[in-house]
Amino acid sequence: MTGHEVRDTLPEGLGAAIRATAEEIAALLRGVADTSVPVPGSEWTVGQAAAHLAQANELMADIAAGRERAYGDGTPQSLAAANERALAAFEERAADPLAAMIVTHAEAYLAAVGRRTTDENTTVVTPLGPMSRAVLGSYLLTHMLGHGYDLARALGRPHMIDRTRVELSLPFLTTAMPRVTDAAAAGLTARYTIRLWGGARFGTAFTDGAVSVTPQPPTRPDCTILTEPVTFFLMALGRCDPWGAMARGRVLAWGRKPWLAPRFPRLFTAP
Repeated sequence: MTGHEVRDTLPEGLGAAIRATAEEIAALLRGVADTSVPVPGSEWTVGQAAAHLAQANELMADIAAGRERAYGDGTPQSLAAANERALAAFEERAADPLAAMIVTHAEAYLAAVGRRTTDENTTVVTPLGPMSRAVLGSYLLTHMLGHGYDLARALGRPHMIDRTRVELSLPFLTTAMPRVTDAAAAGLTARYTIRLWGGARFGTAFTDGAVSVTPQPPTRPDCTILTEPVTFFLMALGRCDPWGAMARGRVLAWGRKPWLAPRFPRLFTAP
């Protein structure tokens, strides 16, 4: 699969970001002798997190290739349970073999999408419901970035999340938001504008707890949230506390109801 073919099939930059992120995660892992190191904020070790990434990359490559893979019922809770079952059935925990699998399966996703240049927007069934193959690629990138961040923290190394990769994650995040709405949103009616520093923006509206996400912000939002991109991503995946981010000046909010801002990340269950 050439770079030209991948660019023609996926949104600009997504194929390169998937490849680079897989390689950077593999570079973190190569040569790590002890994968029993705990991942901060998780019940998993480095070996378990890396094994999960290898399995997830293979799952998404299979889906992109048109192979049906049952994996939970579309809810974050069932997805977590499926993850645990899959890990229990997969014994590899050594760093170097898992690093190779993460890269190999990311490349398999890119190859599968590249072979389907005429139907890249065809809907496929994923662990979080139907989405196009391009949004599946955004899902793959988002998933690798989240767990890559965890591995980097566990190993004391720099993470690989940046503004460009965050913006490439948005198609998945905005697709998934209505599917992972938390019980904390019950009864809420409010309109949000979400803006990333110097970049993307979108709208999120709650009507008695039901959520819709639109590419354009609402004309009269109740609350506008302006967020540094990496901070936005980490809050979206439950890796960053919104109050702490606001205290550090990484999140600003205004509008008729600015007090709604810290609540926003908690209205969703991170997949």
